Amino acid sequence: MDFPDKVQIKEVGPRDGLQNEKEFVTTDVKVEWINKLSSSGLKYIEITSFVPPKWIPALADAAEVAGKINRVPGITYAALVPNRKGLERALEADLDEVSVFMSASEAHNRKNINKSIDETFPVLEEVVKDAVSAGKKVRGYVSTVFGCPYDGAVPVDQVKKVTDRLLNMGAYEISLGDTIGVANPWQMDQVLKDITQSFSPDQLALHLHDTRGMALANTLVGLTHGIKVFDSAAGGLGGCPYAKGATGNTASEDLIHMLEEMGINTGIDFDRFMEAAKYIEKQLDKSLPSRQLRISS
Repeated sequence: MDFPDKVQIKEVGPRDGLQNEKEFVTTDVKVEWINKLSSSGLKYIEITSFVPPKWIPALADAAEVAGKINRVPGITYAALVPNRKGLERALEADLDEVSVFMSASEAHNRKNINKSIDETFPVLEEVVKDAVSAGKKVRGYVSTVFGCPYDGAVPVDQVKKVTDRLLNMGAYEISLGDTIGVANPWQMDQVLKDITQSFSPDQLALHLHDTRGMALANTLVGLTHGIKVFDSAAGGLGGCPYAKGATGNTASEDLIHMLEEMGINTGIDFDRFMEAAKYIEKQLDKSLPSRQLRISS
């Protein structure tokens, strides 16, 4: 079985990890955490989301966080944006990269964005066009690729339609999301076999949630299909406000440990990363689902 020599881990904890926290994490704690993550060897950190505060109160301090962190040369600091207004705020904060998002399933897209899939495309086209014009790279998220909490199974052709539109808009990479953590390795294999007939693995990433403990197993399948970029969150933080039953992301430290043990280079200093993961666990004052945190406590 062939695996790549190296992969990139994109840390999404400060955004996807914190967006579902009921207790507001102070700006100073967020900044300190991101600074610790920046010292670990990561090359990509999604630090916040420029959505209306009434949508995601946990990230209401997006501009303040972006303005206070210590930006390390060589690290991409990214943020999620929902529309033109969110992009304007992200550009004011001088983020390196922005991410746009939509779902592969109609019901989840309506719950998440309050628009149909076809109504969402023109909104995102404007965002991508303006971001690229401003010299920013754009990444696309496609949610509910492997199953929707409302629609159930999602046809792969629908995933490919959304992926194709986002790439044609100007997104350089599409992160395929198992938003509620329902994928199993056989399904992952079948879906990726189909998708990689239409798109290069270099255009794709995986964003896996660990609801049923399948995230690392599904990661291995992704590796066999040439996927080399994986989203994850320190501590296994996360969840989706609009996906009932969704639990945390793949825990970054579990992913780093597995890959490095397999001889796949992540470029991340495991001990330094663990310091960052332990810091946010302590600040949240609760046990996080990460196995590496559990065995090191």
